[in-house]
Parts: sequence; structure tokens; C-alpha cells
Amino acid sequence: MNKQTKPHLWSGILVSILLAFFSIALSRLASLLLSFAMKAIFHIEIADDLVEPSIFALVIGMLLNKQVSRFSVLKPGIQFVSKYILRTAIVLLGLTLSFSQVFSVGKISLIVMSFTLFTSFVIGNLLGRLFGVNWRLSALLSAGTGICGGSAIAALAPVIEAEDSDVTFALSSTYLFDVIMVILFPFIGRFLGMTDAGFGVWAGTSVNDTSSVVAAGYAFSQQAGDVAVIVKLTRTLSIVPVVLIFSYINARVKAKALSAGGEIKAVKVNWKKVFPFFILLFLAMVAIKSTGIVPAQMNPAISTTTKFLMLVALAAIGMKTSKEDFADKGKKPLIFAIGIDILVTIVAYVVQVCIHAT
Repeated sequence: MNKQTKPHLWSGILVSILLAFFSIALSRLASLLLSFAMKAIFHIEIADDLVEPSIFALVIGMLLNKQVSRFSVLKPGIQFVSKYILRTAIVLLGLTLSFSQVFSVGKISLIVMSFTLFTSFVIGNLLGRLFGVNWRLSALLSAGTGICGGSAIAALAPVIEAEDSDVTFALSSTYLFDVIMVILFPFIGRFLGMTDAGFGVWAGTSVNDTSSVVAAGYAFSQQAGDVAVIVKLTRTLSIVPVVLIFSYINARVKAKALSAGGEIKAVKVNWKKVFPFFILLFLAMVAIKSTGIVPAQMNPAISTTTKFLMLVALAAIGMKTSKEDFADKGKKPLIFAIGIDILVTIVAYVVQVCIHAT
């Protein structure tokens, strides 16, 4: 990087960081107001950090798109943040996970996770085709619902070369549904007479983003929250096979598109070009965490750093997305997103009921 391009890079990075801090401030204000309103009107106690700053980062970023586009000096830094800072956040996420978690969640949790992942990606793919949603957006929405919300969407987006408008749409719809789920889940769980452990598995496999899982789980009970967090973190590890599978799918789609004859019998995939090597770094971080070298006391700091880097990257993605691109998605992707979220929630509950009934 030479001296001429360095200032250009840093100006875009600085704008993304400032937008991230502004989004945090707005989310805290919105969360406090929502918490106060729920307590005053309905006498219901909810978490005072419920509203995700990611929503503000994406929306404000889109609103600033036209202004940012006028300043070419900002573009290199914003592009750098949306690509490399995003991947750095995913790699660091590995330090909050360990392979031992897979063995600690129990057979029931793993069975429920298998069904919800199947529902998200297989049934989701069929529903996506039915609603005419492009396969990349469908994959992002399925990943956000089936794995871990924004982190999964962020990890999958670069390997399938998703458009920024698709990423923004997937993130926005995922976070919006999470807010609704956090409020409704404890009430539904009590209405259904669920146990603490049962509710923890249900929340851990159905609610999307980690912070929302924490909010929903502990709103039910301490034990439910503990179970939900462990299940959710284990669910996050499925990022790895999903990213690898979709890397291959994207390579095949591109190869077929470049073929003059359309459908071809054999498609050769150059794994050196399409393999998401940042996933190897993610696995390396998980392996390091699994050894116990990284003390548990560092988890909050690592998690906070990861979330902030992700927020900075999402602010950059928002600034790269125009309102028109987002609006052009239409109603069908939104109906699909809501449908797949509700379907996963129902499947997670029904599978538990069936297991306990046998």
C-alpha cells in the first residue's frame, strides 16, 4: 500500500467506524425507550439491550449511500471494511467456540438442530424457488435462520458473491424477526408449559442472532438461558460445512453461466480460487479455544470485539447499498423470510415433542 492510497483507505474506514458508534448510541436509546414502554404499558420486563445496532448501521448506511457515492475518496476504505474487516470478525468468532460444546448439548439438541438445518436449507430452497427468490438471497436467509443470524449471513455472503442489497435485506429481515421472537418466545413457552431445558433448546435452535438467544433464554429462566446459549454456540459451528458446500455450488453456477452451450456434463471447480480460506482460520481459532489456552474470562472481550468489527463491516455494507436496490426486492422475499423463520420455529418445537413422546 503506497502513501497515495493510504489516506483514501483510512477515510472510508473512519466513516464506517463513526457510523458504528452512532448506531450503538441509537440502539441503546431505542432499547431503553422500548423497555420503558413495555413496562409502563404492559407491566412486562424486557431486556434493555434488545434493539440491535446492526439495524441502524444498515439503514443509516443505505440512507447515506448517495452522499457517500459523491466522494470517491471514501470508496476504497468502505470496500476494504466490507470485505476484510467482515472476514476478520468471522475468524475471531472462532475464539468464542469450542469443539467440546458439540458433545455437551446432548442428543436431543443435536437432533433438533439437524431438523432445523434441513428445514432452513432444503425446504428453504424449495420455498425460495416457489416464491421466485434468487438462490443467493434464499441461501443468505436460510443461513441467517438456520445457523446464527448475522454471523452466518456475513460468512456466506462473500463466498457466494452475494450482492450488497441481498446481504442488507437478509440481515434486516433476520434482525427484525429476532426482535419479535425475543418478546413473544417467553410468553409462548410458558403457554405451552415448556420446561427450562426444553425452552432452552427451542430458543437455541430457533432464535437467530446470539444476543437475541441470550435475551429470550434468560427472559424465561436462568437454566433456560444457559442451555440456549450452549445450543446456539454449537449451532454456529455449522457455518463451516455450509460455507464449503455453497462455495462449490457458486463455482458450479458460475462455470455453467460461462459455458456457451448452457448445461454441461462436467464442471471442473478450481478449489484454490473458490475455497474460503478464512474458514480455515476460523477453524484454527476454534481449535485454539478447544485447547483451553484462551481463558473463559476473555470471552466477553472477544465477543465484544467481534460484534464491533461486524458492526463496522455492516455499516460499510449499508453505505454500499442504495435504497432503490433494497426496495426492488419486492414483497416475495419478505414473505419467504417470514415463512422460513416461522417454519423453523414450529419444526424445532414439534421435533422436541415427538422425541419426548417416544
